[in-house]
Amino acid sequence: MIESNEFRKRRKQIAKIIGHDSIAIIAAKGTCIRNGDAEYKYRPDSNFYYLSGCHEPNSLMVICPESDEGDDILFCQEINKNNETWNGPMLGLENAKHKLGFNRAYDIKSIDRIMPQLMQGRDKVYFMLGMDSDFDKRVVDWTHKVFSEKWAKSQAPHELISLKPFLDDMRVYKSKEEIKCLQKSADIAALGHVKMMQTCQPNMYEYQLNAEFMHTITYHNSSPSYLPIIGGGRNACILHYVKNNEKLIDGDLVLIDAGAEYDYYASDITRTFPVNGTFSKAQAEIYQIVLDAQTAALAKAKVGCHYNEFHDAAVKVITQGLLDLGLLTGDLKTNIEENSYIKFYMHKTGHWLGLDVHDCGEYSVDGLWVELEPNMVITIEPGIYISHDAKVPKKYRGIGVRIEDDVLITSKGNKVLSENVPKSIADIEEIMRKPV
Repeated sequence: MIESNEFRKRRKQIAKIIGHDSIAIIAAKGTCIRNGDAEYKYRPDSNFYYLSGCHEPNSLMVICPESDEGDDILFCQEINKNNETWNGPMLGLENAKHKLGFNRAYDIKSIDRIMPQLMQGRDKVYFMLGMDSDFDKRVVDWTHKVFSEKWAKSQAPHELISLKPFLDDMRVYKSKEEIKCLQKSADIAALGHVKMMQTCQPNMYEYQLNAEFMHTITYHNSSPSYLPIIGGGRNACILHYVKNNEKLIDGDLVLIDAGAEYDYYASDITRTFPVNGTFSKAQAEIYQIVLDAQTAALAKAKVGCHYNEFHDAAVKVITQGLLDLGLLTGDLKTNIEENSYIKFYMHKTGHWLGLDVHDCGEYSVDGLWVELEPNMVITIEPGIYISHDAKVPKKYRGIGVRIEDDVLITSKGNKVLSENVPKSIADIEEIMRKPV
């Protein structure tokens, strides 16, 4: 669990970045209706939570360095006993200061009156420009209001700047406490993946494996970090398959991409295993190529490695493996240069991981790939997907394999956070033989 001191340090870092002549505004997202009058379970916006530690909708945070009101202010809802009766305890203004460490807290209803006063004397306004057109307009309205008020003693802000690139740069480096949350998330998801391996049987349905995963992570006070993908047989070749409603057939593989969320930090793990517990020769051939590709990518993923290098390492192994099996023809260099492998491997080998599954952060800047540095967290997820109608030997058709792990970059190499999920052929077959 991230403590309030860490959120305060992040706000101070933003204050230092924007300077005393500026103000930063970060709004919480509102609730979302699922259908009728039923709402989806609320999850705070990642950037808002990253800086505030606040879990409530109808909130807004202001960072205004060297203001008489204090460097940071939270607008939130005042405690309403009737609301608490229906929906549970509220944060309230006093707790915003005492528990979250804000210098000042105001009722969110007063924001249109107070915000122009806070903008007075500031040259620049930093916010998530371009992310929400309604909020963009509201910021502009506040700046215009500064001119119209009699108390205005200086010009209104004259420059609107996106806060996103600054937050992206901060969030790509994980603190010790964030890493603990990511490890906990991976550990919980690992339990769910192992449970699915242990319970899988021919003629089960994909949704029954999904139920095993959901039960396991819920039991450990977690929720899914994204909609799980449980793809049996040819469904494993659908990259974002989420129907999860078909029967698991004896002799097929099942690809499971499922992660947990702990204190809003995500894990993202994929494993592929045989429905009946034993890989066929053709399945094992494809699987081993993907596993070797991941091993090669992991060997590259260390400090100083450019982001494309571990992808290139995986592509080289996959392409050579496909050539060895006769699924591609020609030489290795030409196939890589012509991207011939893309019909079997059409995505990149990883992404940033953190508060979001596909976490924020650039992969290249000015045409140059970002270098990996300590405390960055990535996924490494090579795969091979052979459609059921591919022009290849019949034994390979409909085989889809992906192996994905969550990886922390350290000064001494890398640490696989999701190492508790078996992935060698022998280890998978062994755990599937064990009684539940």
